[in-house]
Amino acid sequence: MALKVYGIKNCNTMTKAFGFLQEKGVEFEFIDYKKQKPSEALLKEFLTKTNLPALVNKQGTTYRKMTDQQKSDLEKVETALPILTENSSMIKRPVIVYPDGSITLGFDPKEIEEKLV
Repeated sequence: MALKVYGIKNCNTMTKAFGFLQEKGVEFEFIDYKKQKPSEALLKEFLTKTNLPALVNKQGTTYRKMTDQQKSDLEKVETALPILTENSSMIKRPVIVYPDGSITLGFDPKEIEEKLV
């Protein structure tokens, strides 16, 4: 299994991650949420390796524009998954899936480098 990077191409954090991986000479497959919506099955797979609060991006404008009810719905897996599949910008990025099946969320160069060794 090759390294997979999930996210949105036109995101500053993604640009940093791409640059970092390219600088390290790491080959990866990029899956753009805007071209290929994440499925609930994929998100459930992520959730076997992390928790819902870590997966949800609460820093972006999409989250800030949500109603209190929608924000509350993001606290339970059953109600969060449909929101996240339709609003992929709500997923922390990048999500990097490593050959061993483990993942990292967000751009943390130190954490990513440790996983690459």
